[in-house]
Amino acid sequence: MPESVSPLAIGASTMTVGGVLLFLISARSAITAIRDAASRRWLLVGAIGVFVYPLAFYLSMDLAGVAIGNVVSLGTGPVFAAILEWVVERRRLSRLWLLCTGFAIAGVVLLALGGHGTATAESANVLPGILFGVLAGFAYALYTYASSRAIRTGHPSGAVMGGMFGLGAIALLPVLLLLGAPLLQSPTSLGIAAYLALGPMFVAYILFGRGMRTLRSSTATTITLLEPFVATVLAILIVGERLEPVGWAGLALILVAVTVLSTARQPRQKGDAP
Repeated sequence: MPESVSPLAIGASTMTVGGVLLFLISARSAITAIRDAASRRWLLVGAIGVFVYPLAFYLSMDLAGVAIGNVVSLGTGPVFAAILEWVVERRRLSRLWLLCTGFAIAGVVLLALGGHGTATAESANVLPGILFGVLAGFAYALYTYASSRAIRTGHPSGAVMGGMFGLGAIALLPVLLLLGAPLLQSPTSLGIAAYLALGPMFVAYILFGRGMRTLRSSTATTITLLEPFVATVLAILIVGERLEPVGWAGLALILVAVTVLSTARQPRQKGDAP
C-alpha cells in the first residue's frame, strides 16, 4: 500500500466490506438473530470487538512490524478468551488447554524477543504497537466469545457471523468514509483492499463460524495462533523482517502446541445450551 493509505483505512475497509458480504449471504437468518433478544445482546457485544479489532490490529503492525504485531495481537487472544469464559461462566479450563496454551504463549514471547522489524521501523514505535496489539487481542477474544454464546442460543453460525459483522460494519463505515479515499488512488491499492475483504475476512470467517459450532472460544483462539506463525514466515520472506534463533524456537513451540490442541478430541461440556 502507498504511504498515503492509513492502516485505519485498511482495517476499516477489510471489516466493512467483508462484514457486509457476511450479512448479505445470510440476511434473513441474520436479521432473525438480531431481533432475538437472547442473541442480540451477544451480537452487540461482538460488534464492539469487530469494530475495535481491525483498527488496533493494523495499527499494531504499522508501528511494531508485521511479525510482532501479529504475534502480540493473536498471542494474547487465548488469554483474554480464557478470562472471559472464567469471568462470565466460571468455566474451568482443561489441563490440555493450559499446557498447550502455555507452550504457545511461551513461543509467542520467544518470537517477540527474537523478532526485528524492517529497517524503516522506529524502535520508539514498538511499544505503542505492542499496546495496540494487546487491545486487538482483547477485541478478538471478545467477538470470538460473543459469537460462541450467540450460536449457543440456537442460531446457525452463518446467521451469527452475518449479524455480528454486519453490525460491526455499520460502526466502521464512518471510519472508512473519512479515511478510505486513498484506497481508490490506484488499481493496485483497490485490488489489495478487495483481496483482504474477500479472502482473509469473508471466506475465512465463514469457516471460522463453522468451527465455532463445536469449539470453545479459548480453544479456537489458541488454534488461530497459527496466524502469527504464518505471518512471521511471510514477514521474513517477503517484507524483509529478521528473526533470531530464539524467535525460530518460538515458532516451533507455537506449531507443536497448536497441532496437539487442534487434533485432540474435544470433551462434551455438561450444562451447555443445545
